[in-house]
Amino acid sequence: MEFLYKDGKKQALTFSFDDNQDHDKRLIEIFNKNGLKGTFNVNSGTLSVTADRNPDGNIYITKEEFKEVYKGHEVAVHGVNHKYIANLTDSMIVNEFLEDRKALEELTGTLVEGAAYAFGWHNEHIMNILKTVGIKYSRGVDSTYGFFPPQDFLDWRPTCHQAFENIMQLGKDFLDCPGYIELPLMYVWGHSYEFGRSGNWDDITKFCEMMGGKDFIWYATNMEICDYINVTRSLEFSADGKKAYNPTLIEVFYKTNDGFSSIKPGEYKLI
Repeated sequence: MEFLYKDGKKQALTFSFDDNQDHDKRLIEIFNKNGLKGTFNVNSGTLSVTADRNPDGNIYITKEEFKEVYKGHEVAVHGVNHKYIANLTDSMIVNEFLEDRKALEELTGTLVEGAAYAFGWHNEHIMNILKTVGIKYSRGVDSTYGFFPPQDFLDWRPTCHQAFENIMQLGKDFLDCPGYIELPLMYVWGHSYEFGRSGNWDDITKFCEMMGGKDFIWYATNMEICDYINVTRSLEFSADGKKAYNPTLIEVFYKTNDGFSSIKPGEYKLI
């Protein structure tokens, strides 16, 4: 069985941007114009200040505008105070992620189960702590420059950073992705303030225009991709491999000789 993404899409594209600064608004406008989806990793401790300039000179999204700004996209944990977790005790790490999760769930009215590691640092011990506070995935900063989905979503490594000098060529390579990669995924991460400080909004605009509007790409948030791929790994098969059972609540799509088909939640099917 060769899995496909939602609605039979061959490939998936996702984005992840950190630190909830005011520049997220312009980035989201670009995403929305091109039909793209992103995940925005938020330090809820910076949301307590209004739109006035903070002591660090940055302007952050406020609690009052939060829900409208990120509408249609995913909000994820980034540590309530963006602390470097290598220097923290276990209880402090729990607090950094759990309190951020609580605050973001109150603001969104939904479950917040994704994260990105502040400064990218993590290890297996940290990953296990995140599991205890209900985090399903978390992104680091080491680029793969490839299109394979992660084996462990708590050690999710992106394809590339927004400032990667060959990002346009990498995007073209993804659009012409080789067939041997099952569920190919391109994942771009960064900070919207990097565009704001450098003024090079044309870079991300051109990239999004090139990648948007493709009928074979699923434009999804990090959590949507995490949930879907985990479901494909949860299917149960008969001993002869000819029948499959979907024990989950998500419909799974797969390739057939004449296109694609799917296995609905709770369905037991000849494949």
